[in-house]
Amino acid sequence: MQYAAVNVNGRISDAATAVVPVFDHGFLYGEGVYETLRTYNRRPFLLERHFDRLRASAAAIGLTIPLGDREFAERIDATAAAAPVAGECYIRLLVTRGVGDLSYDPEVCGEPTVIIIVKPHAETPAETRARGIGIIVSSVMRNHPAAVDPRIKSNNLLNNALAMQEALRRGAKEALMRNHRGEFSECSQSNFFLVSGGEALTPPLEAGLLEGVTRDFVFKVARSVGVPARYAVLRDADLAHADEMFITSTTREVLPVTVVDGRPVGAGAPGPVTRALADGFRARVNELCREPARSQA
Repeated sequence: MQYAAVNVNGRISDAATAVVPVFDHGFLYGEGVYETLRTYNRRPFLLERHFDRLRASAAAIGLTIPLGDREFAERIDATAAAAPVAGECYIRLLVTRGVGDLSYDPEVCGEPTVIIIVKPHAETPAETRARGIGIIVSSVMRNHPAAVDPRIKSNNLLNNALAMQEALRRGAKEALMRNHRGEFSECSQSNFFLVSGGEALTPPLEAGLLEGVTRDFVFKVARSVGVPARYAVLRDADLAHADEMFITSTTREVLPVTVVDGRPVGAGAPGPVTRALADGFRARVNELCREPARSQA
């Protein structure tokens, strides 16, 4: 990762020399929370919303974020400025419990560790957007909310990793996960939408999923382009009758799904609702993240 800059507690370095002590509870026990952002015109997109979710996740595990939003944003800007990235940036924010003895007691830890990673953002190829991706329905069940609540964007990612690894073994690009009731919740790295009768449907929060920042933004886009969108409980039987499917995430925006478990979705190509939402998403991003006007000499 030579093209990355890493900020650990205010100290910026390259990826090769960035270090976190082995006694950090984020490493030892996965005690931490994170957010993933990207830039448009070098501006972090929906930054305030990501800050809000980061603080909500931290509060859910009894962790205090030691920075205010302004100071956090300044650290992000400084790290991005130090990163050898010519185009758009991928940004990962992580806050862990910090360094402490081998104990589950949070009192043994001192200050939380704050990490910012900035590296080049890898755009989804135009060919992939035009063709769509294949996904699987994973055999790995999404965490029960009474165990590790999926609404917490925590560093405990083994559940998601196992589902995604299953997808990769089967030649797919994403894994759709069920909850303990057999309802669909979300994918391993994205939120899931199904289009039926012209409506975009996505599982409700009660299905046990993370409230995606991009997922919420897509609802605003849907209103602007005239696409009905609502929450709905979705099960296996609904897949067979879907006209279209797509996933949403910070890095993949609105990405068509054209194959599930080896079977084509609808006509086997991105449909009109998905295309309208993908185009509307980009149009709205361009409005919100216009390149700053250059001063005239």
